[in-house]
Amino acid sequence: MINRFRNLILFLCDAAILTGVTLVLAAFSLRYSLSDAVGRGNLLPHLAMLYGCTVVFQLLFHTYDSLWRYAESREYLSLLMAAFCGFFSYEIVTRFILDVGVISFLLLTAIAALWVLGMLLVRFAYRVGRGHLLYRQGSHRISMAIVGAGSAGVQLLEEVQNNPDSPYAVQCFFDDDPAKQGKRIRGVPVRGRIRDIPARVKALDIGEIVVAIPSITESRRQEILQELSALDKVKVRVLPSTLDLLSQRPIRTQMRDIQIEDLLGRDPIQLDPAPVDAFLGGKTVMVTGGGGSIGAELCRQIVKHDPRRLVIVDIYENNAYDIQQELLYKYGGRLDLAVEIASIRDRERLRQLFARYRPDVVFHAAAHKHVPLMEQSPQEAVRNNVFGTLNLARTADEYGVAKFIQISTDKAVNPTSVMGATKRMCEMIVQSMKGRSSTVFAAVRFGNVLGSNGSVVPLFKRQIAGGGPVTVTDKRIIRYFMTIPEAAQLVLQAGAMARQNELYVLDMGWPVKILDLAENLIRLSGYTPYRDIDIVETGLRPGEKLYEELLIASRDIEKTENDQIFIERQPLVTPEELQAKLAVLAAALEKNDPSVIRDALHQVVPTFHEPEELNREQGKEVTLPDQSRAKILKFRQA
Repeated sequence: MINRFRNLILFLCDAAILTGVTLVLAAFSLRYSLSDAVGRGNLLPHLAMLYGCTVVFQLLFHTYDSLWRYAESREYLSLLMAAFCGFFSYEIVTRFILDVGVISFLLLTAIAALWVLGMLLVRFAYRVGRGHLLYRQGSHRISMAIVGAGSAGVQLLEEVQNNPDSPYAVQCFFDDDPAKQGKRIRGVPVRGRIRDIPARVKALDIGEIVVAIPSITESRRQEILQELSALDKVKVRVLPSTLDLLSQRPIRTQMRDIQIEDLLGRDPIQLDPAPVDAFLGGKTVMVTGGGGSIGAELCRQIVKHDPRRLVIVDIYENNAYDIQQELLYKYGGRLDLAVEIASIRDRERLRQLFARYRPDVVFHAAAHKHVPLMEQSPQEAVRNNVFGTLNLARTADEYGVAKFIQISTDKAVNPTSVMGATKRMCEMIVQSMKGRSSTVFAAVRFGNVLGSNGSVVPLFKRQIAGGGPVTVTDKRIIRYFMTIPEAAQLVLQAGAMARQNELYVLDMGWPVKILDLAENLIRLSGYTPYRDIDIVETGLRPGEKLYEELLIASRDIEKTENDQIFIERQPLVTPEELQAKLAVLAAALEKNDPSVIRDALHQVVPTFHEPEELNREQGKEVTLPDQSRAKILKFRQA
């Protein structure tokens, strides 16, 4: 009911303020015998004219349409401008158009000024009072501290305070700016620097901390999160990057839970797009396995470089359909997109597709990748990964593809699994094509990809959300990590610089202990490891080893023009050697016996070891290498 008559109430309120101001000033004039202040005219028509002129301009400036509960400086400035224009119009009308007598300019100026001040105060009091009342009535069960008293932190505070449905009650800020120490922002104190948080949070009974510094570097964010991970019973959340905040959604809705990538301790890898623009622009690009996590991200980034056509090939139609609809929704008719359901095992189907589309560049991401599953079905890993890659490479050579980029993995280095051994064979296939084809073949090797299918990150999150326990196969396991966009950028960059059938390796920073990640994620979710949520060892899975390597031991590496990408030099695999290895695998496949196939993989991949053998050499504890770039790249080479 009040909302329906809101404008009428404001009209009457403004009229009442004008009347009250006039009566006070008139009484003041009579009390002190200031008869000249009124002048020779009747005050009533002047007030009516002043009110009418001002209301007209308030309507023109839409001040009565404003929701004053959300008013900021723009609304108050509009009210002032409307009042000034109204008073100016009143002066013109009364002095040059209508003869309503003369009233003291000083008196009318005082009335107008006090009237405007009254209107401003009423609207401001309504805004503050309503917000305070609703905030008091809200259910604020969670005491919150905000790290960062900058614009993002203050905006978060305002939205929390103005939202009656918010479950948060902001208790304090923490900020490293000395000028903010001991100050208050909208009534909330700045309690100290970021390093003071662990000492002060317990006394303040804080239940949740939000890191609201979107412009911070990833390395500094990681330092802060590491400090906060030591807190018990305190959940930590973060605001996204500054660019993500430009989505204009309410900032409180953009708070997200901690992700493992927040704890990796390095800035996201950003590679120069110019070489990739020249590499892919105007080309027909084919991506096998284009519906998978890596393949789909490759497709997303390839289309940014204006290819003439993108061809997605995948055997699983659901994933292929998803990325097709995503790209069509985003790019529409601007993108020439083809999606084909096909298996890389089918050589004739591949020849059909290559003849139809004549791709200039092929990114080969199709593969069986799950280590334990391939241990149970080694014949499928060999057929798909090895002979499927062979089919694709030979077809690319036959149809004159300019570049063929093989997606490899760190599990191909000293492999302990069937999957890793088959991916090493894929690298050998790429190496064997050197000097035999006009096509440039290259392989790109990287580590675990965060957020990909089968990643440990979503598993940990689901287990924590379910109350635990969090499961790790072995508490000594060490892994290298990168994000899906980073992996896709590396592949594209390597494709652009590939010249002579190289094997590319990314400097992924330093490796991370899975146990440390699990403990930190539990703490930053507001729980205490081993007390609130337990961490349980389930035992190494078949084919799993304690650490992964990016480089084959004793092989030299050399830098490229990009200091984050390296080339590993290996002895050339001759066509005769490759053919002999393929014959051994083909003979094993005919017997369809997993143990025979496994023995055959040991024969053709000399670096393939049983996981028990390699893990036993690691000893009882695996230590992290020195966190220096040079030593990281040489890890396990010595």
